[in-house]
Amino acid sequence: MMTLQERIDALSALGQSLLQPDELLEAVVLRTYHHNGWFTKENTFQALEAIATHFLDTEALQTWTASYTLGNPQSSRTVGLILAGNIPLVGFHDLLCVFIAGHRAKVKLSDKDKFLLPHLIKMMTAQDERVGAYFEFVDKLEQFDAVIATGSNNSARYFEAYFGKYPHIIRRNRNAVAILDGQESKDQLMALGEDIFQYFGLGCRNVAKIYVPKDYKFDTLLETLHAFNDIVLHNKYKNNFDYNYTLLLLNQVPHYANGCILLTEDEALASRIAQLHYEYYENETDLRAKLEQKQAEIQCIVSSEILEGVATLPFGAAQQPELSDYADGVDTLQFLSDLN
Repeated sequence: MMTLQERIDALSALGQSLLQPDELLEAVVLRTYHHNGWFTKENTFQALEAIATHFLDTEALQTWTASYTLGNPQSSRTVGLILAGNIPLVGFHDLLCVFIAGHRAKVKLSDKDKFLLPHLIKMMTAQDERVGAYFEFVDKLEQFDAVIATGSNNSARYFEAYFGKYPHIIRRNRNAVAILDGQESKDQLMALGEDIFQYFGLGCRNVAKIYVPKDYKFDTLLETLHAFNDIVLHNKYKNNFDYNYTLLLLNQVPHYANGCILLTEDEALASRIAQLHYEYYENETDLRAKLEQKQAEIQCIVSSEILEGVATLPFGAAQQPELSDYADGVDTLQFLSDLN
């Protein structure tokens, strides 16, 4: 067994390796792209860099773990992980949490992202062979003590039925939202564009909806977001844009379009690929009520305004989570610590 500090050191070493040129890692990234066209080389390396800088920094790991009772569990548990595959390495944080807590991870990978995580574990094991004992990749989860499962609202119902008798975290569909007041600078709107377009908008932390004041003028926003127009050069995104644009035209749905994003007024939080929902608010009281109504569907909120009692992130930070930014607001590491 490895001590907590040894586990931190192994993760830190991986972080340093990810920031260095690596032909084998690049080959795995390209293999992943050929398997899943959404996982472009640019997006995958962006995810790897974010993991290395935000999750695998030695000081950040030590500060994060200091507030938990982890130590060296006398009897580690086996934790089953069912990972999503919507964006590259989206399940890495769960894997990291299980390892840092000293438990063994039994991992059911998404078919959309089945090469990257095993390769990262191989990289860690190459530096410290003891790491390998903490991870097992399986086709079917069996013989486990606890479960962390991520999926759609529909699959979550099956997860609840099957895993309900075990200690568990079961995650459902969520998205990020943005609050605008019409006073945003161009730089802020460009940063919002990153929150919308990064990973083609497929992540649970991507902004899928904006809340705007009643008299909001969309011209500046549409003009600024047009700077991301290169995204339509990606065939899969372009096909979705064209299909959704056609549906809006055929059904005569009022909308805004700028060549790379479609804006429609809709109370629903989740939006289609290449679409962004918007909803008007009357005042702060009305806005708070709307956010409260959708609280269970919101992953995070980006805004330049600070609403008392409402946790928000600055524009451009939606897809830059820190170690303590837990999915669905559930403290994964505390859950794993309690298993001891």
